[in-house]
Amino acid sequence: MAGKIIIISAPSGCGKSTIINAILDRGDVDMQFSVSATNRAPREGEIHGVNYFFLTDEEFRKAISDDAFVEYEEVYPGRFYGTLRSEVERICNSGHNVVLDIDVKGGVNVKGLYGDRAVSIFIMPPSVEELRRRLVSRATDAPDVIEQRVGKAGYEIGFAPRYDYRVINDELVAAVEETRRIIKNFIG
Repeated sequence: MAGKIIIISAPSGCGKSTIINAILDRGDVDMQFSVSATNRAPREGEIHGVNYFFLTDEEFRKAISDDAFVEYEEVYPGRFYGTLRSEVERICNSGHNVVLDIDVKGGVNVKGLYGDRAVSIFIMPPSVEELRRRLVSRATDAPDVIEQRVGKAGYEIGFAPRYDYRVINDELVAAVEETRRIIKNFIG
């Protein structure tokens, strides 16, 4: 039997990757992480096919024209991210469920493409101010980048009603458990 598709989206800094990794680490939910494609250069320690499929600008644009993505987005000017159709099909056809950690517009598009084969979960910050505090405490971005991400978060939160479920990540353990419960109910 083909696997199902689990879509998880959130503004940057809301904990979606932490939540996904906590569920994967627990090991009691059959889901495999879909590796996304990007045209950005690998960061130190990142491996092609493990962290991302690193494509050149030309390769990414050709994949778009070849309809090789279930979703893609120009997240920042000239910076593309996307989910390869072949990666989703490879995991689902092997009988496993696939989890997609994707941008909000991509999440809505994939849900529209796969319908009932997919569940969409939006991870919400408790507030925009708490999101700003988390991004500052992460200390990975310059202040102007943080403000850009916080500004974008307001726009992204507007997509939350288009998702099947919304989970507020106010307390991480509770958010992980709620997300895990939604996924387990969906996959049966």
